[in-house]
Formats: sequence, structure tokens, C-alpha cells
Amino acid sequence: MIRVGSIFIPVTDLEKSVKWYEKHLGIHKIQEWGEGSAEGVGFYFPNDSTQLALVQVENVQPTEFHVKAERRNSYFNFLVDDIQAFYEQLNKSGVKTNELEQFGGMTCFDFFDLDNNSFSVVSEVVDSPFHADQVKKMQGMKR
Repeated sequence: MIRVGSIFIPVTDLEKSVKWYEKHLGIHKIQEWGEGSAEGVGFYFPNDSTQLALVQVENVQPTEFHVKAERRNSYFNFLVDDIQAFYEQLNKSGVKTNELEQFGGMTCFDFFDLDNNSFSVVSEVVDSPFHADQVKKMQGMKR
């Protein structure tokens, strides 16, 4: 079976970024690696099996792509149960965010890390076909 194992994020200052991500995303360090051509740190989320890794890079690299004109999209998003609380927590901590938006039955916003990497945060409504409970129903029908 195939599933997402890890998300890799390019950072220019690994040491500072490790502290920033631990503080603001509540992730926990698994292990550091690095010798030769790659250096990084792997993390786990307290309540999810997908892992996150920070990888040291020499230059800032995009974590989003252009859709058209000025519209950009993150390569992935983070899901939260209480988007308002997470939004307030990040803002209270001084993390750069954009405004909360509502569209297509979901609430979302973007936040930015120390390298100005953009990440989307989403809270799906229960009736959305993309909500985890709806996806589980579809997965059950396919078995």
C-alpha cells in the first residue's frame, strides 16, 4: 500500500528552524542526520503518522507553485480541528500569517516560516467530500 510518509521542507538555517518548528507546530524530534551532501532533522506529529523533515539548503527554495497570475498554491496543507485557535496561537507568537478565508466549505489561511516558506492550514467541514470522515467512508466502499 502506498501512503505519504514524510514531508520535506527546505530551510537555510537548520538550527533556528528546528526550534521554530518545534515551538509553533508542536512536533517532536526523531533524529538528526547529516554527513556529506545532506543534513537534516526528522520529526513526528503527536497525533499523526506522517512525518516532517527539515533539510538544510544553501538558498531559499519554494514550497508553493504558481497557479495563474498572482494566485499561488502550497504543495501540501496542514489540517487542524480548531483553525481559529491555531490562527490566534500563531499570530500571538508573532508568526506571519495571511487572513482567514472561507471557500468551498472550508476555512483556511497561510503562514510563513523563517525562510518565508508558505504553508496552508485547512479546516474542512464535515459534509465536504475531502473531510477525513468522508474519505474513510470512500475507502471502506473500495475494499
